[in-house]
Amino acid sequence: MGGVAADMGAKGVNAPDGGWGWAVLFGCFVITGFSYAFPKAVSVFFKELIKEFGVGYSDTAWISSILLAMLYGTGPLCSVLVNRFGCRPVMMVGGLFASLGMIMASFSTSIIHIYLSTGVITGLGLALNFQPSLIMLNRYFSERRPLANGLSAAGSPVALCCLSPLGQVLQYQYGWRGGFLILGGLLLNCCVCGALMKPLVGPKALKSKVLDLDNQEGPEKMKKVKAKLLDFSVFKDRGFFIYTVAASIMVLGLFVPPVFIVSYAKELGNEDTKSALLLSILGFIDIFARPTCGVIAGLKWVRPRCVYLFSFAMLFNGITDLVGSQAKDYASLVVFCIFFGLSYGMVGALQFEVLMAIVGTEKFPSAIGLVLLMEAIAVLVGPPGAGRLLDATKNYMWVFLLAGSEVVLSAVVLATCNFLFIRKKSSALADKLESITVTHDAKPSKMSEEEEKRAREGQEKETEEEEIHNERVEESKTVCSKEVERFLKEQCQNGDTATNPETCL
Repeated sequence: MGGVAADMGAKGVNAPDGGWGWAVLFGCFVITGFSYAFPKAVSVFFKELIKEFGVGYSDTAWISSILLAMLYGTGPLCSVLVNRFGCRPVMMVGGLFASLGMIMASFSTSIIHIYLSTGVITGLGLALNFQPSLIMLNRYFSERRPLANGLSAAGSPVALCCLSPLGQVLQYQYGWRGGFLILGGLLLNCCVCGALMKPLVGPKALKSKVLDLDNQEGPEKMKKVKAKLLDFSVFKDRGFFIYTVAASIMVLGLFVPPVFIVSYAKELGNEDTKSALLLSILGFIDIFARPTCGVIAGLKWVRPRCVYLFSFAMLFNGITDLVGSQAKDYASLVVFCIFFGLSYGMVGALQFEVLMAIVGTEKFPSAIGLVLLMEAIAVLVGPPGAGRLLDATKNYMWVFLLAGSEVVLSAVVLATCNFLFIRKKSSALADKLESITVTHDAKPSKMSEEEEKRAREGQEKETEEEEIHNERVEESKTVCSKEVERFLKEQCQNGDTATNPETCL
């Protein structure tokens, strides 16, 4: 999909593919769990919130929608903050925001207060953790990146299996207010995960580049720094543009079933605990689907074609929604959750792996921020639109049919556009190169002479730059030698011959 970019790690540092990267992976696992499971786990409290504030399904659905919108919509802000301050401090501040939002929500007196506290503040805190964790994972892993993405994405179903029953227990024992307060305390663990994000340290050879940057004029330096905060040039990549459009359509329906499945089961007359168990079943299947899909995506034959595997995963998920819309009893919902968990896990394991493969490590911080921003609009429309449809029809079948249709459409857009436009682009480029080669072999042209001239000029420029670099290195060595000699003379004059007796003779 637009080609696979070479990953050289942060600022030219090769990805270690292990070592401290496993600690980073664990942090990403926990952060991904909180970020994606929270909007679904909060749905356990929807029934109580409807009774408390006298609102409808569409009103409570806005809580999950705002959470996801903040997670996605603040993408560019996260990109700028990460490029300016680094991943670790941004994540630790985000952990404080996430916890503060849930604690404030426990004192809410209206649904608007919950929108602002749980939706906006907690959503912002989770966003400041989620995106930097993915950036660090991309920097620490290259060859094992599909597996790392799959394991990291498994944090979402694991957290969902834990948070959904926990939320039900907290609701029975302490009410929704006490449950929100305890969940706010749990979110402080995001700060611990942020502390694990140790920056990669570059080789000593990179220090000369830093010194050269410091020697440049102020305005030029500021321009370079500003240019790196958010890189919009990724939109020039046709593969990235297709991915962004398809992902935005997918998000319209992807999160709708997990948000409404518990209420759907309760509507069919099942107990609250039994209904909440459906999310645990979905999450349990999801746990094994994500790492397995990560291993498959890392295979030598599959990895260059992972975009088509991603399209299949979306198609599978959409068809599952369409079939699941006909469920009429608890057993049917269990079967639906099994297949939905499998397909949802595949989508979760592949969505960011495909993006990383398209843009590479260098542009990934900006690319993920821009993609999440585009998806934020769809997130704001998806669950609330489904809730409004439910209020109008009083039938969950139409909700699941709509969600499935949107996800299927996204799969068709991604696979078709990638096959038609990206393939054509590659074929046209190959034909052009072949025609140039044939023309060159048949009859040398003026263009070849100009190209040779440009090549010579480029080679001369590289040689000149290398000579300048060598001169700077020699000057640095000379300065260091003079400093050492001056220091030794001062020591000798002060009578300290223990430092180097031979020099003082």
